[in-house]
Amino acid sequence: MRPPREPGLAPPRVLTVAGSDSGGGAGIQADLKTMLALGTHGMSVLTAVTAQNSLGVQGAWELPVQAVRAQYRSVVDDIGVQAVKTGMLASAELVEAVAELLAGTDAPAVVDPVGVSKHGDALLAASALDSVRTKLLPVATVATPNLDEVTQLTGLRVESEDGMRRAAAALLAYGPRWVVVKGGHLPGGHEAVDLLTDGSDEHWLRSARHGSRHTHGTGCTLASAIAAELAKGKAVPEAARAAKEYVTGAIAAGFALGDGIGPVDHAWRLRDATEGPGARRG
Repeated sequence: MRPPREPGLAPPRVLTVAGSDSGGGAGIQADLKTMLALGTHGMSVLTAVTAQNSLGVQGAWELPVQAVRAQYRSVVDDIGVQAVKTGMLASAELVEAVAELLAGTDAPAVVDPVGVSKHGDALLAASALDSVRTKLLPVATVATPNLDEVTQLTGLRVESEDGMRRAAAALLAYGPRWVVVKGGHLPGGHEAVDLLTDGSDEHWLRSARHGSRHTHGTGCTLASAIAAELAKGKAVPEAARAAKEYVTGAIAAGFALGDGIGPVDHAWRLRDATEGPGARRG
């Protein structure tokens, strides 16, 4: 149980800079649910709007750089932030603007270099990849690419844990302080394995691999959970372990929604607390 907070005292503040998922499973919506579930106050800078459901992304429209800058300054200059998480940034112009904003903010930044959706739909222009490498990753406290994003950014195809080490080294060369290489797409095995490293300190984050196909929003949720834990004052390894535990539970409790891939359950801990560990979800 989390200790009660003093009445009137604001919880840790976390800002997500990402796109909207109209289906509610990923993007801004997943980020804010995660931040709430982990006892922080979530705030948002919208970068793009998507028409999206369990079957895929039917359309995407990025916001002007001016609108993104205004949202960011509005929140940071008045309310302040204790961690920032980035997700879908869509274009080189938005990547560069957000990187500049992060560089001027005294708070840890968790960068989820979103390139494609769960269904394979492009969420980042190919022309923006160089900006991610040279502008965004250098200001990241933690970068959290999945294996497809590793390939986009480094050209490396990862098929083993040794490959994850090589990928992490290639990503760290771009400048983030820490990298989480997410191994959820590794073939076979009974474990979901992620590698957290800063080039010298190495942490293998392992959990049981769940058979559920309802995993929409997993990447957004992990990055947001790390940001929330950092905002609460945890060091990166401790924050990543806590985030991995939360996401593993959310995947196990994922539920069907629509005719395609359903979301993870961001409220699984609340359901466990109110319904008991043997209660049926979904």
